Amino acid sequence: MRGISLLRVLVGGFAAFELLNLMKSGSKAAIRPPGAADEDEFLALCTRCGKCNLACPYDSIKMGKEDFGLGMGTPYLDVRENPCMLCEDFPCVTACPTEALSGIEKRQDVDMGVAVIDEKTCIAYQGMRCEVCYRVCPFIDEAIKIDYRLRPGDDIHAIFAPVIDPEKCVGCGICVERCVVNDPVPIKVEPRAPKGLF
Repeated sequence: MRGISLLRVLVGGFAAFELLNLMKSGSKAAIRPPGAADEDEFLALCTRCGKCNLACPYDSIKMGKEDFGLGMGTPYLDVRENPCMLCEDFPCVTACPTEALSGIEKRQDVDMGVAVIDEKTCIAYQGMRCEVCYRVCPFIDEAIKIDYRLRPGDDIHAIFAPVIDPEKCVGCGICVERCVVNDPVPIKVEPRAPKGLF
């Protein structure tokens, strides 16, 4: 009888592990609010209470739907629609009861991801003067700088190319929301790469 019980536990444990991996592989990569723990730890700590969502004064924090897999009900940001405004007091972090969001003392501590520019679709790289992402960045001349250079084969006109410093960018997404180009938007925030417990 003990052998059958042990077998059931092993089979059940294996099935649960495989189900978690299946759900995880179906999970959507997400930009998490400021102070989010690494993804696996965040998913374990977050109780899906929605307190961070309610505390956000800019309505930037959304709650994941069914397509989020294991992350269903967890907070995330759609920065093209509504970026993180990097509040000085981080009410979303303060509201979190489980420390799924924690460890933020100043704006530079935030690490939600990194902005990436597609030089083929960014109009600044095509020669049109546009400094919108640069001007709205909370860390102007740090996270985004302008690379001033002459157009190739043109001794008169310059290119004002925005360049992201991945060490300084916190992934707030203000640059993405304000970008003047649509379809496709040439700047996006890539969420942090999860370290993973599994």
